Amino acid sequence: MAGTDHARSVAGAGPAIVLVEPQLGENIGACARAMLNCGLTDMRLVNPRDGWPNPAAEAMAVGAIEVLEKARVYPTTAEACADLTYVLATTARPRGVTKEALVPRAAAAQLRARLDADQPVGVLFGPERAGLVNEDITLADAVITVPLNPGFSSLNLAQAVLLVGYEWFQSGDATPDVQLMSDSPPAPVETREFFYSRLEEELEEAGFFYPEHLGPTMKRNLRTMFGRAGLTDQEVQSLHGVVKSLTGKRRRGP
Repeated sequence: MAGTDHARSVAGAGPAIVLVEPQLGENIGACARAMLNCGLTDMRLVNPRDGWPNPAAEAMAVGAIEVLEKARVYPTTAEACADLTYVLATTARPRGVTKEALVPRAAAAQLRARLDADQPVGVLFGPERAGLVNEDITLADAVITVPLNPGFSSLNLAQAVLLVGYEWFQSGDATPDVQLMSDSPPAPVETREFFYSRLEEELEEAGFFYPEHLGPTMKRNLRTMFGRAGLTDQEVQSLHGVVKSLTGKRRRGP
């Protein structure tokens, strides 16, 4: 989905993303793009199959070239993780290694807590074809497993990086779970009350509130109905136009 705001600063820092023996430059580029989407910039490559730098990675990264330019290359996973105090390994199957397994959301919370305590952390991602081997997983403090369709749970490399990165970003993001996407601000109480009063006056004149003893209940129901709509300033103005059009026609007569 498009939505980059070039006027805003790009988030940075976060856990190191360690790609162990990645095969295709295109996949590395896609990972760089996924990383920058989530405010991650520390890419570490362990023995990339097609060498480094790789033009195919640059072509695939689109606007995330800065991640590739900062990427560091290591001959072994141990060297790539040497400065990290907490490491998580992504794997769907530990293959006989006993490790604590975290879902991505719990993993993100662990990573953020340690980074807040100034402890460098990182996440390991294995080669596209077979994933991490036991020697790599042994270096990790715990593993990340993603609960997906058990009949088809395989993710490509960039998907895995984006999924973990998204949970990382969400763990520190204050965006409300629900918000109104509109160019017009929500209508304040004063604006809504003025419209409700006008509407009720017009409905009174038209004989809508009948029988009379049900009038208060009917008015409350109308206000509740409009209240659920979460009206914006522009929408209230449009409703005023609707009332004006209907009452003007009635008053003009046939």
